[in-house]
Amino acid sequence: MPATADRLAINTLRGLAMDAVQAANSGHPGTPMALAPMGYVLWTKFLRHNPKHPAWLDRDRFVLSCGHASMLLYGLLHLTGYDLPLDELKAFRQWGSKTPGHPEFGHTVGVETTTGPLGQGLGNALGMAMAEKFLAEQFNRSGHEIVNHRTFAIVSDGDVMEGVGQEAASLAGHLGLEKLICLYDDNHITIEGDTDLAFSDDVGKRFEACGWRVLKVLTGEDLNGLESALHEATHEPCGKPSLIITRTIIGFPAPNKQNHQDAHGAPLGKDEIAATKAVMGFEPDATFAVSDAARASWNVCLERGELFESEWQARFEAYREAHPALASQYESWMKGELNAGWEDSMPEFAAGGKMATRDASGKVINALAQGIPNFLGGSADLGSSNKTVIKDADDYSRKESGRNLHFGVREHAMGAALNGMSLHGGVRTFGATFLIFSDYMRPSVRLAALMKQPVCFVWTHDSIGVGEDGPTHQPIEQTMSLRMIPGLHMWRPADANETAVAWKCAMRRQDGPSAFALTRQNLPVLDAAKTADAARGGYILEEASATPKIILLATGSEVAVALEARASLESSGIPTRVVSLPCWEIFNAQDAAYRDSVIPEAIKARVSIEAGVTFGWQRFTGDGGASIGLDHFGASAPAETLFEQFGITAENVVNVAKGLL
Repeated sequence: MPATADRLAINTLRGLAMDAVQAANSGHPGTPMALAPMGYVLWTKFLRHNPKHPAWLDRDRFVLSCGHASMLLYGLLHLTGYDLPLDELKAFRQWGSKTPGHPEFGHTVGVETTTGPLGQGLGNALGMAMAEKFLAEQFNRSGHEIVNHRTFAIVSDGDVMEGVGQEAASLAGHLGLEKLICLYDDNHITIEGDTDLAFSDDVGKRFEACGWRVLKVLTGEDLNGLESALHEATHEPCGKPSLIITRTIIGFPAPNKQNHQDAHGAPLGKDEIAATKAVMGFEPDATFAVSDAARASWNVCLERGELFESEWQARFEAYREAHPALASQYESWMKGELNAGWEDSMPEFAAGGKMATRDASGKVINALAQGIPNFLGGSADLGSSNKTVIKDADDYSRKESGRNLHFGVREHAMGAALNGMSLHGGVRTFGATFLIFSDYMRPSVRLAALMKQPVCFVWTHDSIGVGEDGPTHQPIEQTMSLRMIPGLHMWRPADANETAVAWKCAMRRQDGPSAFALTRQNLPVLDAAKTADAARGGYILEEASATPKIILLATGSEVAVALEARASLESSGIPTRVVSLPCWEIFNAQDAAYRDSVIPEAIKARVSIEAGVTFGWQRFTGDGGASIGLDHFGASAPAETLFEQFGITAENVVNVAKGLL
């Protein structure tokens, strides 16, 4: 293999991938080896980034959607001058290292998003490009372009097979996001073998049908071809996102394992690595070798990065002089700050009437939109049902970037895109669908929690209260299963005022996502003064007339049932406390003294009421308590009939409570 400066740099990247996977005895060497030329051309000649200031605001974003190829990214970060020492590569996949098996946002410098589940990265890239377009329209002025960057993503066969990847591609093409550029690693290999086993799509035609510009490079070793395609994608606007398809050879240039599944998910072995290094002109027994000559080729990124940022900083200072208020607003948004006084227009709902919590949420969303100009979101084709339309706001479309996002029937892509927008920075986002379809979003919700992104998920039609649509649309296990995701604040508010409190808490939160399970049916509106403590996740909504003998615990629509049951129990001479638990995660984070004041250990007779599975309630009801819920699917009938037939009634609560005594 010719020992040109470019090839030396590329082969050095390959060597690091082989050695790190071998040292860990775990990982995926073949794809980083195949993608080394692509990574080299992109990072040294097209990606606008500054290794010495990874968080530079107008940098290009890079997403490695095929996160199993993490050693490609770690090698690129190390060689281009990010603060990722060689010792961290030597500790690949080991306890305490900065080089985990799949890239993790917030853990490793320069990593823009956590990738692992295939297709999610492509969806994140979609969201990043959407955020860039929105912010560019908000802030750029004639002669002053301070938001002007691209989003690059490397995607694999697995990414384009996964449904979330196709959903993201479809929406990106529809929106004409021309600053989104994806490079498709068409290596024909998955864990089980050749992709012909299960995949024969013409990916290029599929993306073209979705509205993408498709460019092809016949081989991943063609540096000139890669450079030409990237130049066209970045310098010749066409109103479309671009897909560059490159036929690579997994494991190249390993003499015995290239183009074979053995190079995909396991170390090559010492003998094969030595043979490969010999082919590349390297010392076969040297490990983690990076010569001064190789570093010299990669160091161009340091020079380019410093120049890129300094030029942008000069433009920004000119912008600040011309538009000081906008410059200050831009910096504030990018820090994640909310406009001062954002809570001033929040509604308070008068007690005594009735309102579905989805309707209350809709009113809160519109109030928030008044006070937070970078608050945007939408629904997976259910805006009118989810009550998520921002009134008097434009739609986000190919022609303009308004605040009403229309995701179409694409829950998977919606979740991934929301994460990408949040990761990009500068916006606060929400997305909505029916709670039953949160199952389609779960990987994205989990990743939002893992990455500590303050995304809001709005899920309506939260129980058998859906009624006639039947068991396919009636959530039973969803709320409880979502409570199991670490870091997710799962809200199920009891009324309109608890809904407002939940939204306030979610918007104040910066370290993770919040979700709302909201009713279709109307619920009694409670006194706002009584619901203020909902911000603590759980609180005494109605106290007993004397020392409580029974505690009724409920969430959402069943709080009204608990209040009705309390009235009956009190009239029977049984002092009864009602505790509303709208957000378990926040309540469990309160100090022990507060939690015990709400649910005293000494009071053993406790009844939980929630129109869902009873599994999990035992942490609050204890050994001496009981749970009323549904440990089975629903049925098709009016909501009132279903609550009656399934025992979610005050009468049943009273009987169960008396039985405990």
